[in-house]
Amino acid sequence: MRFRQGFTLIEVMITVAIIAILAAVALPSYTSYVQRGKIAEATSSLSELRLRAEKFFADNRTYVGFNKVITGARYFTFDCPTAGVTATAFSCEATGLATQGMGGFKYTINESNARGSTFTSLPGWNNSTTCWVTKKGESC
Repeated sequence: MRFRQGFTLIEVMITVAIIAILAAVALPSYTSYVQRGKIAEATSSLSELRLRAEKFFADNRTYVGFNKVITGARYFTFDCPTAGVTATAFSCEATGLATQGMGGFKYTINESNARGSTFTSLPGWNNSTTCWVTKKGESC
């Protein structure tokens, strides 16, 4: 009498199909989770820039000249354009780096703590002029 060992082709195909279904469900959730983690860099660094600007303003009665440099950023570039910084106002922005999977993301903040989110070519992400949107489908 002969005993069979191993798996049949049907058993292997069913296993592969189950793994493919699980991956199709898990991958978008994981991608979204990773993006939210990267967005934290933008929001925390913009908050830091605002605090620096307010401290500088309290000491000097002007926003012109505050430290606008963010070091160690990996997923966003930060800028407070010279045209956006005056004695009584400032505006700073974080722009996502496409090479880090954050292309199309842009966050802003100003002296009034007005926060904005702009998403270019990112379906499901809602632009906002009143808050920082950190999750796909979220709105303020």
